Amino acid sequence: MSKTIDTKILRDYFLGLQDRITLAMGELDGQSFVEDSWTKPSDAKLQGNGRSRILENGNILERGGVGFSHVLGNSMPPSATAHRPELAGRSFEAMGVSLVFHPRNPHIPTVHMNVRCFIAQSEGKDPVWWFGGGMDLTPYYGDATDCQHFHQTCKDSLDRFDPTLHPRFKKWCDEYFYLKHRDEPRGIGGIFYDDFSDLGFDKSFEMTRSVGDAFLDAYLPIVKKHQNDPYTESQREFQAYRRGRYVEFNLVFDRGTLFGLQSGGRTESILMSMPPIVRWGYDWKPEANSPEARLYSDFLKPKDWIHP
Repeated sequence: MSKTIDTKILRDYFLGLQDRITLAMGELDGQSFVEDSWTKPSDAKLQGNGRSRILENGNILERGGVGFSHVLGNSMPPSATAHRPELAGRSFEAMGVSLVFHPRNPHIPTVHMNVRCFIAQSEGKDPVWWFGGGMDLTPYYGDATDCQHFHQTCKDSLDRFDPTLHPRFKKWCDEYFYLKHRDEPRGIGGIFYDDFSDLGFDKSFEMTRSVGDAFLDAYLPIVKKHQNDPYTESQREFQAYRRGRYVEFNLVFDRGTLFGLQSGGRTESILMSMPPIVRWGYDWKPEANSPEARLYSDFLKPKDWIHP
């Protein structure tokens, strides 16, 4: 390939994806996302700009954030070179969209999605690029039909490129979104990939677009199905307890969070994925045979959700 990459096509896609998702989710919620555009100051360690969109205290979303960022730096941060030490010292350019939706109703799962491109440059050498992304679902009260729908939509987004991608990316997701110190998955998974360049630039970008474009089909039917489900205060307390696992993963293991913080990114935008209400209970255990217990026994275990 040539020694230059047209980043405008990347930027146009990611901005358009952010537009489509915030418009659709805002219309369903009945409240619009608030936009916060930002540019890093000229003397900052990291250059670039972005557009954060946040919806708080909505009719459906207790907190939802959809962020676009386009950043450039002179030296790759440790989180980016941990698996690619040969790239240490290169300048870099990273761009993408990341979102997390935390609904108020505990019968609607939390969802995360991101799609991104990373380009590492060094004078006199061809750029090294890769794509990453995926989406995963974190229910509080399990619904097998929701899980099947979500995983099927993820599979459909990949199969036309290569039928081996979905099992590979599903396994990667199950292994990545795992809290080692808790010995449990964060949720019921989905797909995850990183450092991906297998199909060449054009096809790898097309595949990433397919993943991003599938998000609304994967998630909105689940929201519509449960948005009017009744719930109790004790179910809200369980939701807040499980959100604690979400916080633990993001701050301890998530590569995107660590990259943003280590590279001098905009902290408010990086941490907008945090839930607004969360709690921890010391050595708490669910009541036997309860819906809360069934989340652990029946849902927080990697499985083939499409062919259960």
